Amino acid sequence: MRLLSTMLLLCTALPPTARAAARHTDADTTILVDRVQVTAIKQGTVLRSQPVAATILGSRVLEGSHVGAVKHLSQRVPNLHIPDYGSRMTSSVYVRGLGARIDQPVMGMNVDNVPVMNKDCYDTELSDVERIEILRGPQSTLYGRNTMGGVINIYTRSPLAYQGTRLSAEYGSGNTWRLRASTYHKFGDSFGIALAGFYTRSDGFFPNLATGRNCDGEQMGGGRFKLQWRGKNGLRIDNTLAFSLLDQGGYPYAYIGPEIVRDGQTVIRPGEIRYNDPAGYRRTTLSDGLTLRFEAGRCSLSSITAYHYSDDAMTLDQDFLPLSYFTLRQARTEHTFSQELVVRSRDEGRYRWLAGLFGFYRRSAMDAPVLFKRDGIEELILRNANSGPVFRYDTDAEELLLSSDFRNPAFGAALYHESSFRLGRWTLTAGIRADFEHTRLHYRSRAKFDYSLSISGGPAGQHTAAIDDRSTLKRSYLQLLPKATVLYSFDEVRNLYFSIAKGYKAGGFNTQLFSDILQEKLKAQMASGVDDTDPGLMSYRPEKSWNFELGGHFSCAQGILRGDFALFWILCRDQQLTVFPAGSSTGRMMTNAGRSRSLGGELSLQILPHRNVVLDAAYGYTDARFVRYDNGRSDFSGNRIPYAPGHTLSLGAEWSIPTGAGWLHEVVLHAGVRGTGPICWDEANTLRQDFYLLPDASVSLRHSRYALDFWGRNLTDTRHDVFWFKSMGNEFVQRGRPRTLGVTLSIRIN
Repeated sequence: MRLLSTMLLLCTALPPTARAAARHTDADTTILVDRVQVTAIKQGTVLRSQPVAATILGSRVLEGSHVGAVKHLSQRVPNLHIPDYGSRMTSSVYVRGLGARIDQPVMGMNVDNVPVMNKDCYDTELSDVERIEILRGPQSTLYGRNTMGGVINIYTRSPLAYQGTRLSAEYGSGNTWRLRASTYHKFGDSFGIALAGFYTRSDGFFPNLATGRNCDGEQMGGGRFKLQWRGKNGLRIDNTLAFSLLDQGGYPYAYIGPEIVRDGQTVIRPGEIRYNDPAGYRRTTLSDGLTLRFEAGRCSLSSITAYHYSDDAMTLDQDFLPLSYFTLRQARTEHTFSQELVVRSRDEGRYRWLAGLFGFYRRSAMDAPVLFKRDGIEELILRNANSGPVFRYDTDAEELLLSSDFRNPAFGAALYHESSFRLGRWTLTAGIRADFEHTRLHYRSRAKFDYSLSISGGPAGQHTAAIDDRSTLKRSYLQLLPKATVLYSFDEVRNLYFSIAKGYKAGGFNTQLFSDILQEKLKAQMASGVDDTDPGLMSYRPEKSWNFELGGHFSCAQGILRGDFALFWILCRDQQLTVFPAGSSTGRMMTNAGRSRSLGGELSLQILPHRNVVLDAAYGYTDARFVRYDNGRSDFSGNRIPYAPGHTLSLGAEWSIPTGAGWLHEVVLHAGVRGTGPICWDEANTLRQDFYLLPDASVSLRHSRYALDFWGRNLTDTRHDVFWFKSMGNEFVQRGRPRTLGVTLSIRIN
């Protein structure tokens, strides 16, 4: 703390000059740029002058660093961790010790101001992106539910600012291809259209020894149409229509338990990926966002109308073994409509204000059948039933189908306001949001099982266990989300701030656990006829937090050094956790920890020692622990929160070498390293991934009309794990990507 304060005071004594601004005119930087104007509706001034920890990545940095998906932002932003899972369905984001693997996200995402309300759609390819803003810390006052960790704002290129056609082709390890094309056209000064498309395919990196083929191959394509119109009367119209198609393989989970032997034959060894049933994931998405903005007098009025459709299906060999236990299929269709109205002052005087109204309606339908095969029936049903000496159960059935159908309509509304007062160098900001959500779960669960029962060796009688449960669960959530900040500005881009904000994640339903509940109901009916399953397991409560943050932005030595820092302390109640029930459970569930806390700090630096050299660094430290969490079997108080890394590190150096040749303007050399860890996988902190470093490098040959990049990631081929999973008491991990090499050709046609 003393070191940071001293640094800031020294920097404020050295004002930036015009020469410093000229040495880095490109708005693309791995940290923040002094004069990047935010075109977002809710942040309308220079972002560095705001009391928020934020990172801006411009198009040049995104392309030069080969950031092709949101998950590639991991570690480039301090305390941001997005594991690269084997399936794009599991889009998990962890920031400052907060996060979740399934259901409700901890960070929101907006594309051209339009919210992406389904976390399963976060992991997609990035195409024709102008910049990405990552705001850390609770943004609930302005953005509402599920933004207690922050917001990721993605902005695509404007046809009013960019002209011509851009083509890109990339080939890399794993027989991976990425093709991108975009064209931008302006008709007069006020109307423009843009059309962009992409296609990517990969054979994958991890072989499934049971099939002899890679299990993580994929192909994906999509496109975007963007229209912009600027009227002379202050009316602005933006419309973005986008779609995507995805088809990929299953999860590359490696077994980490003791060797399994059946009938004298080795079934699976530690470290092997070996499962016999088909697995894969497909997804179709369609979205349209219409933004109207009217500048009138002393205020502006904005309207954001959005529709999002997704249809996806997952098929999994849920036991991940070369045995016929059971398979899971989860097919879901979702429609979401949202409408937001924002009114804000245009006056740059001492008092500024913003008010908004937001509403949404979502309807989701999901079918999730679980098919037990012979091995699963014997191990999970009959073995448990035959544990006693008196009763003997048996069946001739080769399959057992557990069917679960879900219909989940939900709607919500919010009203919010924020005001800012500037008193000399001081700026005081206060805001509040009233956020309401009502959700229902209509479910039907069915199962029928024919079996024989003998008592004490007597004759066997034929019986049938049949279940057909249907019901409706209802939940309503109402939260008041306040925020207050104090900002002291030394000048436009150098400041200190302190903020207090409340964060909030909505509750939900444990649809992932219904197969386990059905199993228990069947076994209860076979044994005693008494169903003692806990109805409280079917849902989980909202998560709430208070975030206290001290931070600042600085620039010194005539702009040679600039950066940001933040210190945070988060108190969390009812933190949502993904856990695996004890025993031979086949599912996973969300539960609530009693209390937890997270504290840490972040530092981002950019150094410009020469007009052709850029050095950047980003470091985040998080100590996230349970304060009170007792699940009835174990007390985990004081343990680290699973999946939240203690450290994130990103270091990079870029050297641009002018050539003076007409056919080659410059050669750009880049070298960097990203680090993460340690990460505890379970609540008991018995399993962990130690801190690891992944170096990368690239050589780029650049011309104004084309560029040729040779690049490599994880050059040391460091072995690391990015995920831990448990099924039927067996444990698995997913290996991180090995060394990957590639080449990218980009062409610009004006």
